[in-house]
Amino acid sequence: MSRLAKKPIIIPDGVKVNYASGVFSTEGKQGKLQQMVQPALVEVNVEEKKIMVIRKGEGKNFRTSQGLYWALLRNMIEGVINGFSKNLVIQGLGYKWEMKGKNLVITCGFSNPVIFEVPQGVTITVDSITSLKVTGADKQLVGEVAAKIRDIKPPEPYKGKGIRYQNETVKLKEGKSAK
Repeated sequence: MSRLAKKPIIIPDGVKVNYASGVFSTEGKQGKLQQMVQPALVEVNVEEKKIMVIRKGEGKNFRTSQGLYWALLRNMIEGVINGFSKNLVIQGLGYKWEMKGKNLVITCGFSNPVIFEVPQGVTITVDSITSLKVTGADKQLVGEVAAKIRDIKPPEPYKGKGIRYQNETVKLKEGKSAK
């Protein structure tokens, strides 16, 4: 049973919220977001400054849906106010990335540079040759883009070379000669 979903979501100033026919939409200074809600499982009540997510039954599917939609709606409101970000670091001799237009060009030990097309709704800023910041209003999209960039060259376990999240630690293995 979700204890957080029993609490209301407070709508701050500067955020417009609309719920009609199963589509919940928010608009703020960071952009616009939309989320489909299954009206058979939960009911969304939008009052003046708060949102309540109420389940329509007592089964497991109803309880889990209440917690899921409460978290999704809360993240939407947080995203249009402050936005979300993920920091990535590239490590290795000659490894680097740079922005060319709307594409991210990654040089990471392959014979040719990898060109990553940045999707709409996400902004990538290169802080230095080895650090990168992925920002956007949609938490799921920001995490997905950061994971796709990391999957291009994940950190290898012997020297730790590759792309990783900023606070990620890679447990290094000993080589053959360490018997």
